[in-house]
Amino acid sequence: MIYHVVPLAEWNADPGQPYAPASLAEDGFVHCSPDEETTLAVVNAFYRAAPRPLVALLLDEDRLTARCEWEAADPAPPPGVAAGTRFPHVFGPLDRAAVQRVLAVRWDDGGRATGLS
Repeated sequence: MIYHVVPLAEWNADPGQPYAPASLAEDGFVHCSPDEETTLAVVNAFYRAAPRPLVALLLDEDRLTARCEWEAADPAPPPGVAAGTRFPHVFGPLDRAAVQRVLAVRWDDGGRATGLS
């Protein structure tokens, strides 16, 4: 399983179509994370001001029709993620059939992501 973070309203916006976030047009791929711990570090580094609720899509990599490549973070992984960690990048929209679970991001009183449920 790989993880992709998205505001729930954005995920629900067009349920009949594959999901194509802005990063697909901007960067040429969909940013994903390899595990829950890394996902939470990404949320805390890049998504603290994102619209809430925020969810993590758990994707079955084998059910994606787009190519998925595991690549190093550029220029560096977010704080709390080990150097050399490779991130799954999906070079096309996310097939909704590949989504195995949708988990809510849990937050503490200080606004830090603490878990997925």
